[in-house]
Amino acid sequence: MRQYSLKQYMLLLGAIIITMIFLFPIYWMITTSIKPMSDIFTSPPMIIPGTIQFDAYINNLIKDQSLLPYIRNSFVIALGTSLFTLVLALPSAYAMARFRLPYANAFLLILLVTQMIPGIMMAMPLYVMFSNFGLVNSYTALIVGNTTTALPFAIVIMRPFFLSIPKGLEEAAVIDGCNTFTAFTRIILPLTKPIILTVLTFSFLFAWGDLIFALTLATDENVRPLTMGITRFIGQYGTQWDNLMAVATIAAAPIIIIFLVFQKHIVSGITAGSEK
Repeated sequence: MRQYSLKQYMLLLGAIIITMIFLFPIYWMITTSIKPMSDIFTSPPMIIPGTIQFDAYINNLIKDQSLLPYIRNSFVIALGTSLFTLVLALPSAYAMARFRLPYANAFLLILLVTQMIPGIMMAMPLYVMFSNFGLVNSYTALIVGNTTTALPFAIVIMRPFFLSIPKGLEEAAVIDGCNTFTAFTRIILPLTKPIILTVLTFSFLFAWGDLIFALTLATDENVRPLTMGITRFIGQYGTQWDNLMAVATIAAAPIIIIFLVFQKHIVSGITAGSEK
């Protein structure tokens, strides 16, 4: 059997401790959602629930179905943002990787700087613009707003991937009679599955967890996402912690499932082209 050094055991222990620290808020959220209200406010706090009940889930998903439209809206907005981001990012990243565009480096720098701008600074100008076009309180406004956050990230991580693909593949396709567009769609695009899944996942994540654009661009309950529905349990005279944590767990579940299913593709998509 392989013998491990003391340093390796210490690194493993450190990794386990760091992982537990990061996962503890998720554990606390889930356990709070299945505790009775009397157990939530005990002192000292109950790390392991003494009584387990699922009343908060039953009340919010079965008895009271008012949260279901919020969940539907979140899926519509997140899926729309993912697809719209991908449609814009694919040709943009490919063009920046393959063609000698003027001021390409300056444009890439602008994209990096855009990632550092807080969302609230873009929400108000977008609200004014969408008000002029009559798009406030619509899925379109929320999808476009979330795309402004996801698009720079998508282009930045897709460009190195295209740089890592040999140009000889496209040159061979051109010799066989393809033009630039067909070479891209028939030769390059099938190779981009990892990076496409990565962009779709992170774009979905950005839109699913958005609160700034939902708060600014949507005042109509018919289009508001689940992040706004969670605020229903925070009142002037108190917070319904069991219901709040139950809905927060429901909101976190799609993201956790997506990362568990596509983690290999996401990791390979992020690391692809790193050497280039």
